Amino acid sequence: MLPLTDAQQAAHVAEKIQVAVRRVCKLGHHELVVTASIGIAVYPEDGREFEVLAQCADSAMFRAKESGRDSYRFFSSDMQARSLRVLQIENALRSAVVLNQLALHYQPQIGLRDGKLVGVEALLRWHHPELGTVSPGEFIPIAESSGQILGIGEWVLRTALAQARDWAAAGLRDITVAVNLSMVQFRHAGLVEMVQQALADSGVSPHMLELELTESIAMDDPEKVIAIVGRLSDLGVRLSIDDFGTGYSSFSYIQRLRVHKLKIDQSFVRHLAEDVSAQHIVQAIIGLAQSLALETIAEGVETVEQRKVLQTLGCDTGQGYHFSRPVPPAQLEGFLRGQSPGTP
Repeated sequence: MLPLTDAQQAAHVAEKIQVAVRRVCKLGHHELVVTASIGIAVYPEDGREFEVLAQCADSAMFRAKESGRDSYRFFSSDMQARSLRVLQIENALRSAVVLNQLALHYQPQIGLRDGKLVGVEALLRWHHPELGTVSPGEFIPIAESSGQILGIGEWVLRTALAQARDWAAAGLRDITVAVNLSMVQFRHAGLVEMVQQALADSGVSPHMLELELTESIAMDDPEKVIAIVGRLSDLGVRLSIDDFGTGYSSFSYIQRLRVHKLKIDQSFVRHLAEDVSAQHIVQAIIGLAQSLALETIAEGVETVEQRKVLQTLGCDTGQGYHFSRPVPPAQLEGFLRGQSPGTP
């Protein structure tokens, strides 16, 4: 019925059907209200044959009726619970910005040669009064699939730029603030104009802003990506490729992208101290970056040993719990003033 559709999208369709069916029908002087009970089966989890899937959906429909009708149910109880959780988060997200439930924490990025703070990455946090603290790994994909990431992403950019403006006013103009771009944001036609307007409104120098795009974004429709990256670069902002080494980037393609930095994925950094193959991979990435005159930053640095290996291999910058967890702006004072990082 719905090819290439996941459970969340199926739940949305079910809700739309219910809303359409509930519309009041007038028959003469009478009003007729109809409700729908819907059962959902998912391929291939619930079956691979049409007859099996139809039976599962039928069973789920009867459960919807038994639950009071005018509702939908998945055949799998686990799938039902996940669907309800997703919809709960999606609905709560709609008012998260207005109710000031979102916040940005910043994780320091430290130069491995001199130990100085060179930048921070802005990381989104959400605390809901009823749901509690919701992990970005859970709510960001939901925001992307529902389209809410566009509004949230603009809020993140403007909030990060406002913080950068405060730091610049305090004399800290050499700090780069990195903001992540999602696939949905990058595909949006008004991305460049939004970034340009946010920079103009903030009054922040473009060189203080770094936009991170994942390797999967970079490989999506290469020619279009090259054009968008070029326009963003023309604004004066810096760009980096996050999670580098986990995808299938073409070296010649990377050469055409006007990016400034490659971010080495933490999956390679994690085993640096004990795995020679991980060292070889990181060394290859650093060598590639150096040949293209790009900077390198390693994420997920958690130990002294990892830091030492990265220094030996020639990596420029490190980020991770070894230096600091992501913290609110007020807790970055020590880093910003050049004091010792202290205990993460």
